[in-house]
Amino acid sequence: QVQLVESGGGLVQAGGSLRLSCAASERPFSTYTMAWFRQAPGKEREFVSGIGRITVSTYYADSVKGRFTISRDNAKTTVYLQMNSLEPEDTAVYYCAAKKTAGIVTTTYAYDYWGQGTQVTVSS
Repeated sequence: QVQLVESGGGLVQAGGSLRLSCAASERPFSTYTMAWFRQAPGKEREFVSGIGRITVSTYYADSVKGRFTISRDNAKTTVYLQMNSLEPEDTAVYYCAAKKTAGIVTTTYAYDYWGQGTQVTVSS
């Protein structure tokens, strides 16, 4: 059972930046494909970004492309989400997710483990 713990959320003004972190409890961390999802009040959970295992390929939702950057440090068993040029529409609870198989996918059911989420609020 992999445990994922997110941190780094908070309140920021539009145009600002935040860096989310997700620490995983299990090694080898590099065997997991990792992703970030988010869920705004009254909306379904949606894919934000994903990163592959060894090849560290990345994929982004159109809504965050060019503003968010996902990265991972396998030695620290941590995945990051650098969020720049934040907009009020980015306000949501952000979740870290891990899947045991290769390949970045955008559907929630493909992921085996989830963190508890961290709140990001962007004020206008």
